[in-house]
Amino acid sequence: MLDIRFIRDNAEAVQANAINKGNKIDIATLLKLDDERRDLQSQVDELRQKRNAIIAQTKGVRPTDELIAEGKAVKDKLAVLEPRFNEIDVKYIELLKKVPNMALADVPVGLTEAENVVAKTVGEPTKFDFKPRNHAEVAALHGWIDKERAAKVAGSRFAYIEGDMVKLQFAIIQFVMNTLSDEDKIKEIVNAAGLNISTKPFMPILPPLMIRTEMYDAMDRLEPRDERYKLEGDDLWMQGSAEHVLGSMHYGETFTESQLPIRYLGYATSFRREAGTYGKDMEGIFRMHQFDKLEIESFSTAENGLSEHLLFVAVQEYLLSQLGLPYRVIQKCTFDIGKPNARGVDMEAWLPGQDKYRETHTADYMTDYQARRLNTRVRRESGDLELVHTNDATAFALGRIMIAIIENNQTADGQVNVPAVLQPYLAGRTIL
Repeated sequence: MLDIRFIRDNAEAVQANAINKGNKIDIATLLKLDDERRDLQSQVDELRQKRNAIIAQTKGVRPTDELIAEGKAVKDKLAVLEPRFNEIDVKYIELLKKVPNMALADVPVGLTEAENVVAKTVGEPTKFDFKPRNHAEVAALHGWIDKERAAKVAGSRFAYIEGDMVKLQFAIIQFVMNTLSDEDKIKEIVNAAGLNISTKPFMPILPPLMIRTEMYDAMDRLEPRDERYKLEGDDLWMQGSAEHVLGSMHYGETFTESQLPIRYLGYATSFRREAGTYGKDMEGIFRMHQFDKLEIESFSTAENGLSEHLLFVAVQEYLLSQLGLPYRVIQKCTFDIGKPNARGVDMEAWLPGQDKYRETHTADYMTDYQARRLNTRVRRESGDLELVHTNDATAFALGRIMIAIIENNQTADGQVNVPAVLQPYLAGRTIL
């Protein structure tokens, strides 16, 4: 969340930013609650000091009638003011948590996804001398996806992935793990992007698949709750993406400056309800309740936060280019970047089976918005304590990237050519 002092000093800008993000928060109401809360806090603190002073005067001696009367008066006033303060404090925190992060200056202002900006297009849409199949049709030729049996076992929008498609998924995982944990590769990506930033590699992580309500809420990724899966009878949710359990793992911790940046590459099976999905998105495995993802997460100093974001975007472009996939880079507008984000970028790969670009990646820069509630800080070499800045991004959503590989590398007879970078992880095979 934002620092209340920043909101007080920049009320008009914060309100305008909320409007640009489609957020209905009333900053004037929040500041009125803040004033009332601070006034009550001052009164309560003063009364508590008086109470403590009275208690100190009565230690070891019999209290005078005057002290008894004064103590009772203080107690009665606290009995009125403390509940009032608690009531105001709950309303204040509730409103403060609704204030969205400030968008960076280069984020396009827009109130619909249609106002996102295509920043770059790489490669041309794949051409075929035959009518291309979609991934579900190709998979049906090989028995790679079985949604019918999965529906019997788990319901709709689940699937059994079988045969060579399983091998393809694990080849992609190994390719990404080996690439992003290699400092020479990170250095190559950093230099190509023209960034003046650490070349520290990513540490692979297998995180928990569940997260407590407090942590999920602190990450500001719990809402909308109707998209999440809650475990009945437990204070646990199934995480909706690996960064939810990567960003929260350093809750309440303080790094030394020399430790930063910390970069993680997490692999997790994730879960979302995906309510309201229809049409083409229901075919195959494009939009499922359960899906596997490789996510990257970083913790950095404030001055390096934006550079980390740009590195994450460069990593995504590198991975897509290595697979030889046509794609475009989308700079998301204020409405679409999300409440906790200061900047957001999407990658869309070309899907011949749908004859359009579809989202395969997202990169989010949160500044210190998440770290404030997570209380994740860094002690600078000067001794000062500061909140860290956080970034997260998709390395690969395995289902969607396999869709892109299958559709862009299909042959007329329904085979799939294996991208060169994945062949070493498939025993040298060139065709699935």
